[in-house]
Formats: sequence, C-alpha cells, structure tokens
Amino acid sequence: MNQKLVAVALLVRDYDEAIAFFTQRLGFRLLQDESRGPQKRWVRIAPPGDEETGLLLARAATPNQIKAVGNQSGGRVMFFLHTDDFDRDYSAMKSNGIEFTEEPRNEEYGRVIVFKDLYGNKWDLIEPR
Repeated sequence: MNQKLVAVALLVRDYDEAIAFFTQRLGFRLLQDESRGPQKRWVRIAPPGDEETGLLLARAATPNQIKAVGNQSGGRVMFFLHTDDFDRDYSAMKSNGIEFTEEPRNEEYGRVIVFKDLYGNKWDLIEPR
C-alpha cells in the first residue's frame, strides 16, 4: 500500500489575508484556489521546493473554529519548516516583519528559531544538520 500526506488543515479568519501572508511574507506558493460554494474555497499553499505536502487554508466557519484560529496546537509549535539556508530565510523573514519568539539557537538536530504566523501559530524554522 502507498499513502502520502498531501495537506494539513490550518484554520484561518480569511482566505485572502492568509494567502497574502504566506505567499508575500513567507514566500510560499499558491497551489490551488478553487471555489467550493458561496462561502468555501479549497486553498492549498506550500513552501518553495515542496511539491507534495501543503497547508489547506480552512476558513473558520463555526464559533468553535473561530475560537481555535491561532491556537490549534494549544500554544505549542505546530509546524516545522526545514530550510537549506537558515541565514537566507531568517534574514528574509526578518525583513518581511515576521515575529520571532526567540533568538536563533543551535541544537543537536540543527539551527532553529521559533516564529509566529499572522494568527499566532508557532512554527520552527530549522536548518537540519
């Protein structure tokens, strides 16, 4: 049997503001943006170099979903973004106004820093050893 993970849903307030943040400030690519009715779209994004797995931007539609925007992981790091050049991406993110929660650090697994997306979800930017 062959299986693969193609998307992970991320609750967002608004499709267009999320697309703008991820594509303009983080350099992600818009893979799909298709209407699925008057209030729903199928929006997938992915970081440069990733051809298979992406994020499905899911507009929060219920009170519980709206409450969870920015806190789907209970405050823990939720996403782990690997890079082949930490300094390049860290500099670009800083110049694009990305919020970091710490200074870069070296760990046994690589160089890492925690940053937040536009909703406050925490991400690790990691250049693996």
